[in-house]
Amino acid sequence: MASHIRRRKFLATLLGAAVAWPLAGRAQPGEQMRRVGVLMNGTESDPVYRAYVAAFVQMLQRLGWREGQNLRIDLRWPSADPERIGAYAAELAGMIPDVILCSSSANLTALLRTTRSIKVVFVLVSDPVAQGFVSNLAHPGGNITGFSAFETSMAGKWLDLLKQASPDLTRVAVIFNPDTSPQSKLFVPAIEASASSLAVEVVVAPVHATGDFEPLIASFSRRPNSGLIFPSDQFLASQRGLILEVVARYRLPAVYATETFARNGGLIYYGTDWQNQFRQAAIYVDRILKGANAGELPVQQPTKFPLIVNLAAARALGIELPTGLLLSADEVIE
Repeated sequence: MASHIRRRKFLATLLGAAVAWPLAGRAQPGEQMRRVGVLMNGTESDPVYRAYVAAFVQMLQRLGWREGQNLRIDLRWPSADPERIGAYAAELAGMIPDVILCSSSANLTALLRTTRSIKVVFVLVSDPVAQGFVSNLAHPGGNITGFSAFETSMAGKWLDLLKQASPDLTRVAVIFNPDTSPQSKLFVPAIEASASSLAVEVVVAPVHATGDFEPLIASFSRRPNSGLIFPSDQFLASQRGLILEVVARYRLPAVYATETFARNGGLIYYGTDWQNQFRQAAIYVDRILKGANAGELPVQQPTKFPLIVNLAAARALGIELPTGLLLSADEVIE
């Protein structure tokens, strides 16, 4: 009960902070109250993920939807816990909302085990065709559509950027939790393809618990010219502080697929504009609430891939980043 109260307070604060909304009330006469479920990744306490929800809610507000007047939003944060992911997916489906916004591959997998009838808009899902969520981007069919986070082929760019930053690199570990990032295994072939031309050995290094990070990274650091790749993974995101601390302690160059790592001390981020995906998802939710068939809305692919490099992290590693890399960056953090 306490967690539900906290969620309601968070959402009320979020909506009030976004803009000066009218006081929540009942649906107006003749106006139907619609219901939207949200199955988030990240953690409720993380301001970055709260900002993603805020972007979604703000866009819905611009499109005429008001929490407590013509819309109810049920928000759930499984926080990368596989058991909670399944439980919250079932809970949201049991509410029979008009549509569910689902963030991440692990959450979408759990949700589709629960329902094939409730309409779903997904975000932050890499290569949904390769993962079997949809058979066709232009005509996804069924009850789902959404916004693809990455094409798996772009994973080779993570290694290329790491090699640019650390030219002596000869060995790289790809670290992810298979339970919360099932899509990450799809990135490995593209990384290996890039590695063959860069003379780099690729080691797949799965993690399942908080205690796995330090032994793995410590062991990997014992060989010189090693580096790390962290694909998008809600478990990794939930352990961001620990990961950054351990990576810095063992002085390994690393590239991340989640922006908040670079903004909090990580060396390189290369990925997708996640916040924009939440804004665009609100437009799809609006269309579905107004009668559109989810399966007839094309899955959208990202068109912008921001690159952020952190000079402070480079200095701590004793790395002088090449001018070409700095010039190609969308943002250089001093």
